[in-house]
Amino acid sequence: MTDITGVDFVAIQTKDHDAAVKFYGETLGLPFLKRWGNMPGTEFQAGNLTLAVMQPDAFGYEWTPSSTMVALQVDDVAATRKRLEEAGVQFRGDILDSGVCHQAFFADPDGNPLTLHHRYAPKS
Repeated sequence: MTDITGVDFVAIQTKDHDAAVKFYGETLGLPFLKRWGNMPGTEFQAGNLTLAVMQPDAFGYEWTPSSTMVALQVDDVAATRKRLEEAGVQFRGDILDSGVCHQAFFADPDGNPLTLHHRYAPKS
């Protein structure tokens, strides 16, 4: 038995809270939800997932880049990639076609891995 009923948010660590807020809010265009009072933590909404960018040293943690990739759902990977490249985002490799989805891999300013993702075939 578990008392866990869901996931409220995923926290992404940053060395520079203000730069992360600019990247996730302005460059990626995610809707702002709230700031954690006067602490360096800010939440954005990505569809049904809340992403929080937080500067860990303010919360007693040491910064380390994540190795967990966040897949950001988009309608058109190529078009979104082009827009982000024009905003200075550097992608790693070509768009991947896995046979069920398209993906384009990149990272935030702190090196946390992200991908644009569009599933074009049903889950089996």
